[in-house]
Formats: sequence, C-alpha cells, structure tokens
Amino acid sequence: MSNQQKKSTFFGGVATLSAGILLVKIIGAIYRIPLARALPDEAMADYGGAYNIYSFFLTISTAGLPVALSKMISEARTARRYNQMRQIFRVAALTFLVMGLVSFVGMSAFAQLCADVVLKNSKAVYCVMALSPSVLCVCIIAAFRGYNQGRQNMVPSAISQIIEAAGKLVIGLALVYYILGSAGELVSAKTADAAAVGALVGVSAGSVIALIYMLIHQKRNGMGLEASADVPEESGAILKRLLALAVPITLGAASIALVTLLDGNLTMMQLTEMLGSEDAARALYGLYQTTMSVYNLPASLMIPITASVIPAVSAAVVSKNRKQARTVSESALRIGYLMAAPMGVGLFVLGGPICQVLLKRDAATTGPLLSVLGLAAVFVCLYNLTNSILQSNNFVYLPIVSVVAGGVAKICSNLLLVSQPEINIYGAPVGTLACFMIATALNLLFIKRVVPGAPRYMAVFPKVTLAAVIMGAGTWGVYGLLHRMLPMSISMLGAMAVAVALYVILVIVLQIFTMQDILLMPKGDKIAKILRINREN
Repeated sequence: MSNQQKKSTFFGGVATLSAGILLVKIIGAIYRIPLARALPDEAMADYGGAYNIYSFFLTISTAGLPVALSKMISEARTARRYNQMRQIFRVAALTFLVMGLVSFVGMSAFAQLCADVVLKNSKAVYCVMALSPSVLCVCIIAAFRGYNQGRQNMVPSAISQIIEAAGKLVIGLALVYYILGSAGELVSAKTADAAAVGALVGVSAGSVIALIYMLIHQKRNGMGLEASADVPEESGAILKRLLALAVPITLGAASIALVTLLDGNLTMMQLTEMLGSEDAARALYGLYQTTMSVYNLPASLMIPITASVIPAVSAAVVSKNRKQARTVSESALRIGYLMAAPMGVGLFVLGGPICQVLLKRDAATTGPLLSVLGLAAVFVCLYNLTNSILQSNNFVYLPIVSVVAGGVAKICSNLLLVSQPEINIYGAPVGTLACFMIATALNLLFIKRVVPGAPRYMAVFPKVTLAAVIMGAGTWGVYGLLHRMLPMSISMLGAMAVAVALYVILVIVLQIFTMQDILLMPKGDKIAKILRINREN
C-alpha cells in the first residue's frame, strides 16, 4: 500500500480528525467537570437550561449550512470556477450573518421569554443573555470554516475550535472561581447564579477570540484564489442551492435539539408543580444536568467516525461500488459500537462512584441518573453512526422520522414518570434511553430495508455485546471487592484498569476485528500481523 493510499484510507481520516477533536473534547471535559464540582445544583440547572437554548439556536443556524457551503465550494474548486467560489462565499457569509443576528436577538432581547416559557426557569435569564454573543460569533466563524473545509484546508477550523475551547476553559473557570472565592465560605444563591453566568461569559469570550483569529487569518491569507474568467451564478440561485443542501441536515439536527428543549421544559414544569417551588425543581434538575457532563463524552468521541463515514460511503455509492460501501459502513458501525459499548456499560456499572469522585455529588442520589444515561449513551452513539450511513446513501429524511418517533416516546415517558413523586427526576434519563433506543432501532430497520448492500448486523453486534457484558460484570465484581478494603476513588480507578485490560483481551480472543476493519486503518497490514488476523475473519 503506497503512502498516498494510506493517507486516503477511511480510518486514516478518522485518526486525523480525532487528533483535533480529541484535544477540543479534553479541554471541554476539563471545563465541564470542574464546573460541575464548583457550582451547586440550582446553578447547574440554569447553566444547562441556557446551554440547551443556545444549542437549539446554534443548530438552526450552523448544523447544515457549513456542510452545504463546503460541498459547493469543493465542486466549484474542482471545476476551477474561482469567481463562482467568491460568489458562493459572499452569499453564504451574508446568510450566516443574518442567521447569527436573528439568533442573537432571540437570545438577548427575548431572554426572559426563553427562560420563563421555554425553560420554565425564570432565574436562567442572565445565563441565556450571557450566551447570546457566542451564537453570533460562531455563525460568522462557521462561514469561514465551511469555506476552508471546501478547499481541503482543515487547519484554520481546527485552530479556531481549539482557541474557542481554551478561551472557554481559561476565562470561564477563572470567572467562576473568582466569583465563588470572593463570597468566602458561605456562598449565597445569588453568588452561585452569578458564577453560572460567569461560566457562560467565558463561552462567549472564547467565541469572540476565535472569531478574531479567523478574521486575522482571512485578512492575511485572502481567498487564496487565482484570477478567473468564469461567470458566477446569480445570488438567488446560489442561495436556493445552499438551502436545498442545508435544510435536510438542519431538520435532523434541530429535531434532537427541539426534543432536548421540550424535555427540559416538561421536566421543570412537572417538578415545579410536584414540589411547589421553582428553586426545589432547579435543585433536582441541576442534578440531572450535572450528570450530563459525563454522559455527553462517549458521543463526542464518535464525531470523527461519523464525519468520515459520509464522504467515504458517498464516494463508493457514486462510483457504484456497493461492496466497498458496505465494507466501510459495516466497519464504521462495528468500530463505533466497539468504542461506545464499554464506555456506556462502564458508566452504568460505576455511575455512583464516578458521580461522587468526579462530580462531588452523592453516589446514592446521583449515581442512578448516570447509570441509566450510560446505557442511553450507547444508543446515542449508534444513532449518530446510523444517521451517517443513511445520509451517505442519500436517505436524508429518514433519520428525522426516527428522532421524531424517539422524541414522542421521550415526552410520553417524562409525562408518565417525572410526575410520580416516588420517581421524579429519575424518570428523565429513562425517557432519554427510550428516545434513542427507538430512534436507533428505526434507523437500523431503515438501513436494512432501503440501503443496497446494507451492513450485516450479526457481524457487528453479538461479539461486541458479549465482550461489553463480560467486561461490565468483571468491573462490578472487582469494584465491589476493592471497595471493601480501599477508598472509593482507588477502588474506582482499580476497577477501570481491570475493565480496560479485560475488554482488550476479549476483543482479541473473540476476534472482533476483521481484516476489512484493519485494512481500512493506516498501516493495516502490520496491525493485522501483530493481532494475527487473517482474511477469513
């Protein structure tokens, strides 16, 4: 296999994307976990609710447009239509700016409405306002990212993302610790609320710094285009194409964001009615939001795989190489599940210790929330992977059907469970689990029914599931044994070390990797020899 071929392999792309994304996610974890440890539950409810509003506006504004822009720029670049590229960028930049301004106004001028009506948490108003500059900045940044990605230049996007995450970490946590530290030993409710606002001011500050970097980079490097005599399309025609490509992707992503908002709205409303106090409801909902800091990590690690599936499978579909399309889809699903299953099972088994050691929350109170969310995290990862497979085969609307069905199940589950005094907030993660179980099951069904040469599920799920279950049982046993003699933190770390070793051994013994998986990786031939995997596996 030549060097050029190695660079173009599927998991070579995954590895490249993983490096940048992993750094951003590590910075995010360093930010979110200390934040959850520092803020009380009520402040975490305000923080989490405002972030859900922010995510919704950001999804509407940027989920599909950067992908559409990069695709159109790439097509024009291939045809050497440089004037067309300039025109596409001008139209897209104006579109991003308008979307950003609309989102900014929605989160700033109507912050109280968002807090009262959407979040059912009147005290989250300043948290919502603190995030409004960020949504404007990120929309503008997204235009530059989409343009550069269309030119196959990923460096500016990666650097801007790292700057944004680092700014959030340094400025956000510094403000939180300064505000809480200035209050002394006794932190009042107002001080805690102010600290939550400070954390989100850090998010906006990071976005502003990232935007400044992007503007400086663009000014120094320009468009990077040669002179050209081509006649570009009219702005209206470009906008129409841009939206036609972006809308299906945006609808799918917005469906998840909307379900999350409805979930928060219903949960807060039911808790407030049941407890008779908004502050008491904030405290319980804050517990749930605290566990989300850990729950979101497995899905974050799937981003490189899902991002690489679409171009790899799409290229095979266009060239009518259905065998290659199935090989890539099946390997991506297997590797993704191979990563997601142990993480989810680990959170399920060690939910209590993780909450107490990492998040400074009572294991008995918060542990059950994270344990259920751990199982849900597995299905979130599978949902994202199956989404990518459907989209790469041009079935862009089917995932919307799946997530709507899952969203209905989540809402029904919340209405039935959260309102029960003996269940209350513990019904919320059950709804999340039901949502993504149903959405994933439907996606898998759609893939089997409509995708020619669909992945073979029996080659993906049984062995990985068996390995994860055995690992989970071993982890549970080792933790229980160690905890009789050692502190919780040491017992947890010991159980995690055993879990990793046991899972690696099971993956090798059960021969979960196939030759196809290995050959899609950089230096696949050498890895196959080390693991003694032959072509019959």
